[in-house]
Parts: sequence; structure tokens; C-alpha cells
Amino acid sequence: MTDYKQLVKAAYEAQKMAYAPYSHWVVGAALLTAEGKIYKGCNIESATFSPTVCAERTAFFKAVSEGERHFAAIAIVGNAEGTAMGKADVCPPCGVCRQVMTEFCGGDFEIVLAKNYDDYAVYTLAELMPLVSLPIK
Repeated sequence: MTDYKQLVKAAYEAQKMAYAPYSHWVVGAALLTAEGKIYKGCNIESATFSPTVCAERTAFFKAVSEGERHFAAIAIVGNAEGTAMGKADVCPPCGVCRQVMTEFCGGDFEIVLAKNYDDYAVYTLAELMPLVSLPIK
């Protein structure tokens, strides 16, 4: 059983490290491996935008670069800088991040979208990627 609150807390911790001087939209992600290890990621912007990387991909790339290949869930939080916790809406992953998730995860991979520690929704990757052939893990 996944401890969603712990995962959301780790995502908020990661969000504090976000580098978003252009959009001022700060995102944190916490990726849970099948073995229970958490990799955190934040968004990192660049003035030219195309090299900008999302928090979700930062977490995945950190994990994969350490040899991880099996994942259970990810929590994502995001809001404009200075927005009080719980005052922003959920921050779903972009299409590129969803595609990275399909590279490493099956349709039952859980995506936790949180407004705060107690207000979150859990979706499967299959729900967020309808009509896409997901790899069978």
C-alpha cells in the first residue's frame, strides 16, 4: 500500500528546489520505486525554454541514472510562486512527461496530483494516457 501523504510531502520538499525565474511556476515531484525508494525532482527552467525540464522527468532521470527501472507511483505538486498550499489546483503532468512515464511504467502506475497533504487525487497512467498502447511491465 502506497503512503500517498508521505509521497506528497516529498514532492513539496522537492518543489522548494525549483528553478523557475521565467514562468514563476514551481513544481515538485516524488517518484516511488517498486522497492520503496523515493527520488525527488523539481522543474528547472532555461531562458530559451526548450532545454527546460519538468519535475517529473527530473525525478525519473535521476532514478534511471542510478539504475532504477521499476516504479510504483509519483506525486506531483505545482503552483505559482507565493501561492499558499491548498490554494492552487492540481498540476497534471505534461504530454512529454506522460510519454516518459509510459517508457518505464505500466498502465497501473499511480499518479498522485495534490493540492495539499490531505487533498489529492490518484490516477493510473492508463487513465491519463487513454488510447495509447502502454508497455507491459
